[in-house]
Amino acid sequence: MKILVVNAGSSSLKYQLIDMDTEGVLAKGNVERIGIDGSFLKAKGNGKEKIFEKPVPDHTVAIELVLNALQDEEVGVIKSMDEITAVGHRMVASGEYFKETTLVTPEVLTTLKEKTFELAPLHNPAAVKGVEGCMKVMGDKPMALVFDTSFHQTMPKHAYLYGIQYEDYERYGVRKYGFHGTSHKFVSEEAIKYLGKKAEDTKIVTCHLGNGSSISAVKGGKCVDTTMGFTPLAGVLMGTRSGDIDVSAVEFLAQKKGLSFSEAVNYLNKQCGVQGISGVSSDFRDLIAEADKGNERCQLALDMFAYQVKRYVGAYAAAMGGLDAIVFTAGIGENTPTVRAAVCSGLEFLGVEMDKKANEGKNTGAIREISTKASKTKVLVIPTNEELVIARETAALV
Repeated sequence: MKILVVNAGSSSLKYQLIDMDTEGVLAKGNVERIGIDGSFLKAKGNGKEKIFEKPVPDHTVAIELVLNALQDEEVGVIKSMDEITAVGHRMVASGEYFKETTLVTPEVLTTLKEKTFELAPLHNPAAVKGVEGCMKVMGDKPMALVFDTSFHQTMPKHAYLYGIQYEDYERYGVRKYGFHGTSHKFVSEEAIKYLGKKAEDTKIVTCHLGNGSSISAVKGGKCVDTTMGFTPLAGVLMGTRSGDIDVSAVEFLAQKKGLSFSEAVNYLNKQCGVQGISGVSSDFRDLIAEADKGNERCQLALDMFAYQVKRYVGAYAAAMGGLDAIVFTAGIGENTPTVRAAVCSGLEFLGVEMDKKANEGKNTGAIREISTKASKTKVLVIPTNEELVIARETAALV
C-alpha cells in the first residue's frame, strides 16, 4: 500500500509518498510559490533531486505537477497513479465537528468550510484547496483528513474549558483545542515503546519545541492536557508568538499602540515571542550565539522560554500524579542541548538526572536517552514524524 501525504499551504504544497509495508519514504517534495510568479517543484526520489519550473496558478495544477514528478523518468517512483492507494491530508483545526481522522465527502467539505475556517483562517482554507485539487486530478481516490487537533480530543472537560459562560462555549465552541497533535501522538507512542510498559501505566510529558511550541500531558497513552488553546497563540512564548498573556494587557497595549483588536492579535502572533524579547531573532541558533557574546536580552529570551517549558512540565506531572518520561522533539527540542539542559535543571525533585555528555551528543535521527541510568524519570529525544502519522491514520481508515 502506498499513501500520498499532502500538506497544503496558501502558496505551497508539501508531499511524501510512503510505502506502508516498510513505512519508508519513496519520494517527497515541495511546490513553492503557488499563484505567484516563479513557481517550481523541488522533487526527491530514487536518491536524486530535480527542479520542475512551471507556472502553478492553483493547487490543482500543483497536484498535477506532483503526480507527474512521481512518474518522472529520473525521480519518479511509480508507473501510474493507480499505485497510490489513498491520500492523507494534514488539516489543522477540527473544532468539535471531527473527533478523529475522517474520510473526505461533500458533506465533510461543507462542514469544514462553514464551521472550521474561522478557527484556523490561515491553514484550513489552504488545506481544503489542496483537498479539492486532489479530487479534481485524482477522481474518486480515497482521501482522509488527519487533524492536528484530534490527539487532544481526549482531554477531559475540566482541562479544555475556559472560565467563560458555559452557554458561550456551547454556542460558539470557544475552548482549548491544542495543536501539533500528530507530533505529540507519534513521539508519545514511540516513548511508550521505549519504556517497555503498558500504555495505560505511563505518564509522559511531550515537548514539541520549534518556532511554534507546545507541551502535552499524555497519561495512559492519551492526551489529558496541552498548552496551546483555542488557537496556537497560547502556551509558552515561541519564535514570534507571545504565549499566554492577560487579555486586559492586550487591550491596554492596543490602546497605547493605536491598534485594533485584530491588529493586536497579529502583533502578538508575529512580532513578539523570543524575537520581541531579544530584539535580534526568532531563531534560537542566533539567540544562543548572541547570548554567548554577552547579549543580555538574548539570554533573557532563552531563560524565559526554558522557564515556561519547565513550569508546564512540573504542572503536568502534578496533573497526572507522576512522571515516567520527558520527551523533547521538533527543531529546537531535537537539536538544542542548552535548551534541554535549562528545562531539566531543577527537576531533580521529579526524579530527573541529566547525562551531560549524552545531552550534548549529535542528533542521530534515532531515539536518544539523555538522562543517566540512575534517573527515575527518563529524558528522551525523539525525532518527530508527522507525515508517517498521517499515512498510518489514512491507511487504517481506508
